Amino acid sequence: MQKPQPRWCSCRVPEEIGRRQVLGGLTAAGALALAGWPGSASAATPPRPADGESVTITVMGTSDIHSHAVDWDYYKDAEYSDRDGNVVGLARVSSLVNEVRASRGRDRTLLFDAGDTIQGTPLGFYYATVEPITETGRTHPIALQMNAIGYDAVALGNHEFNYGIPFLDEWISQMDAPVLAANAVHTGTRRPAYRPYIIKRLHVRGHPPIRVGLLGLTNPGIAIWDKANVSGKLDFLDLVETARRWVPVIRAQGADVVIVSAHSGDSGTSSYGDALPVENASALVAEQVPGIDAVLFGHAHLEIPERFVTNEVTGQTVVMSEPKCWGERLSVFDLTLRHERGRWKVTGRSATTVNTNTVQEDPELVTLVKKQHDAVVAYVNKEVATSTEEMSAAESCWKDTAILDYIHLVQTAEVKDALAGTEHASLPVVSIAAPFSRAATFPAGKVTIRDIAGLYIYDNTLLACVLTGSQIKDYLEYSARYFKQTAANAPVDPAAWTNANNRPDYNYDQFSGVAYDVDIAQPDDSRITGMTYDGAPVTPDQRFVVAVNNYRQSGGGGFPHITTAEVVYNAQVAIREAIVEYASAAGAIDPATFHVENWRLTRDGTPVF
Repeated sequence: MQKPQPRWCSCRVPEEIGRRQVLGGLTAAGALALAGWPGSASAATPPRPADGESVTITVMGTSDIHSHAVDWDYYKDAEYSDRDGNVVGLARVSSLVNEVRASRGRDRTLLFDAGDTIQGTPLGFYYATVEPITETGRTHPIALQMNAIGYDAVALGNHEFNYGIPFLDEWISQMDAPVLAANAVHTGTRRPAYRPYIIKRLHVRGHPPIRVGLLGLTNPGIAIWDKANVSGKLDFLDLVETARRWVPVIRAQGADVVIVSAHSGDSGTSSYGDALPVENASALVAEQVPGIDAVLFGHAHLEIPERFVTNEVTGQTVVMSEPKCWGERLSVFDLTLRHERGRWKVTGRSATTVNTNTVQEDPELVTLVKKQHDAVVAYVNKEVATSTEEMSAAESCWKDTAILDYIHLVQTAEVKDALAGTEHASLPVVSIAAPFSRAATFPAGKVTIRDIAGLYIYDNTLLACVLTGSQIKDYLEYSARYFKQTAANAPVDPAAWTNANNRPDYNYDQFSGVAYDVDIAQPDDSRITGMTYDGAPVTPDQRFVVAVNNYRQSGGGGFPHITTAEVVYNAQVAIREAIVEYASAAGAIDPATFHVENWRLTRDGTPVF
């Protein structure tokens, strides 16, 4: 029998309702009853402008900050730089926001964010695990900066859930700005676990207030990518259906403008197939839900200055913008409103993005987090081991390299130790890893935490599953789709052969423990040949324990068999930290002791290298 759903009222949750009341499971109606909303007192009626009068307001937006507080590359231990001249960090964003506020007028501007703010650099990792804010009571550096800049609201991204719900709750409690996610609901219900939306009032001098509603939407993929943290606690609903529920509520509360901040790309596609609601659904929301004027979106790490979408219900135009990640860009929406029949109505809309390299860092924002930044710099520069030679990941996307084999070494050792004495101890252990960064290196000599963090840039944990030989073959065939089909007599240009079908490097999984060839002259699903284990052909029913990260095991990338395979180990060991501990205990990193070239690229059976 289907569980009855709570009744939702067509009203907004007033600002007096605290987030903890929403977390506790109040419906909108219940929250309003407790607050005695609407209040009996009414504000004095402001002057009513003449019909036809116009005002332009500006809405700024960031997304995918990924814990970039200042313009610093912790992996290089230097100021951030790339070939396009981009800079990063909220300190740069602050300077740009200050310029816009000064030029447009503070009373005409708002600032929102579209999620993925607290994870992504060693700074985010450090204050989640080394000196976690849940234990120290100190304010998170990103909360410090966002509060100082004066964000008006922030939507949750998928990476906000990487460190668990208690950590996220603590960060939210430190934020001055409301943190929104209308489609993150208590499991089995439609009750929002976080605040769904806000209505901000802009008091433009000489005019009655302009009410701007903001609906926050997060990514359904959280249910897969952070299954261990959210399963049984939170569900993540379809963005379009959630917007259909809440946009009329926001309008009914008198919003003159409705904006959506969505941690969701605009392509209409999903990295996980049809397993969940659409991952990149922001344009679908604009097209299918009436009553929206603008959409700030993120997640894809792209720069889309301005995109216009026609709503298929009303025929009205919706303007969308995605700022580039890490604080490299600021989206700037200009919305013109005209007063008609006693209400403000949006009559003009535009958007653009501004490069933060046009300003210098806000010194106040740098000073605000300097002690925390310095602590992280000192941490990542700690020596953990000595390498006998330089190792590079530059060719790891098309060659079996020693630096990726070091990941395999640690994962395999961790799983073998954990399974000793268990019923699975007799099974062979193999390992899966992917090239996360072509820039990663271990120098000859001193190897630091920074070097290891540059190799393993994600906060994944280690699991082990049981797969058969035929399932590993299927898995490798799927992974080999990463390569473009290349004729045997084509010039040797491996860098041009990768990323087929826009597959990123982190979705090219490589195995250790089994030997095989990847024949890229063959079509997809016919590329893996000569698969052996310990010198003998792998049989279809042969069983293996496979060391794998939680992102992949939970369905990230859509690889076959791994999500349904029997899990035999899951101690929530962070892989990066396991690598650091292993290297520190060994003291030396010598490729001669662990590097085995067990896979190679071929074309029509002939090795490429």
